[in-house]
Amino acid sequence: NITLTLGATEAVATALRTISCPGDKVVIFEPFHELYPSQCDIFYLDPVYVTLHASAEDGKWNYDLEELKDAIVDSKTKALILNTPHNPTGKVFSYEELKAIVDLCIQNDVYIITDEIYEHMTFPDENNKPREHILIPQAFPEAADRTLVCNSIGKSASATGWRLGWCLHPPHLTDSYRGVHDQLVAMAPHPMQYASLAYFTLPDQFFKEELHLRYQSRVSMLAEALKEVGFGITSPEGCYYLFADYRGVNELSELAPMEAAMYLICEVGVASVPGDNFYGKASDGQNYIRFAACRSLSDIKTAIAKLKAKLSAAC
Repeated sequence: NITLTLGATEAVATALRTISCPGDKVVIFEPFHELYPSQCDIFYLDPVYVTLHASAEDGKWNYDLEELKDAIVDSKTKALILNTPHNPTGKVFSYEELKAIVDLCIQNDVYIITDEIYEHMTFPDENNKPREHILIPQAFPEAADRTLVCNSIGKSASATGWRLGWCLHPPHLTDSYRGVHDQLVAMAPHPMQYASLAYFTLPDQFFKEELHLRYQSRVSMLAEALKEVGFGITSPEGCYYLFADYRGVNELSELAPMEAAMYLICEVGVASVPGDNFYGKASDGQNYIRFAACRSLSDIKTAIAKLKAKLSAAC
């Protein structure tokens, strides 16, 4: 019950088309990766947004359970898309948060589509203990028959252009899923499938002990520099992004997100993505821009030098 796909993007698209019909609703946590609402549009589905909010109390991004309940109990809701570790915030959903999501989806006959592309990029917690990435069908077997797990080698193998992904789907959906997949893309290219075997034979140590360290140091280095020049940072628990509140930066504080991002690229020489690109409902994105720390250490050090030379914290 595994289908190889043309990356995780196609895996999610095929999952949506397999389990839903035009007019159905899909619950999406915002901020979100823009492919989720875009795919909903393609298939005439209606996205329903549940907003994650940065909390000054616990230093995490949290959702409101009542808002989630209201979104899921709607009789037209067919699926929920879950991305953990989360792009763009770096949030890693806890066991308790996932249990609440699973229970609601079971009670209301809603499918769960998970985007697991950053699964090996979770950072130690505040006590320096490993932070666990939880796979829903494994941790909650009662939800296995309604969960479609999407993944790819794109991020963990630094091979985004290879377009090699997969979906683990319940047995009763296999024929339908493969029928949609066949008509959308036919297959992932055979040369990439064979080349990817080298990745799959890497030792467990690489995935469990080495991969996250490659990005954690870069994320931490960039985060400290951004704080120094006035950005507000909620420390990410995984991924390699920093979703930064820029209102505390003198040169950016009065600019709209797109204007702030353009100022950074034109005047500072550092690329970012406007925060409102990640929201469909809330106005929270008006305060944010996203940075990615997936480049080389040399590139990140160069970016930090530029940021410190051209930006300053508001008094």
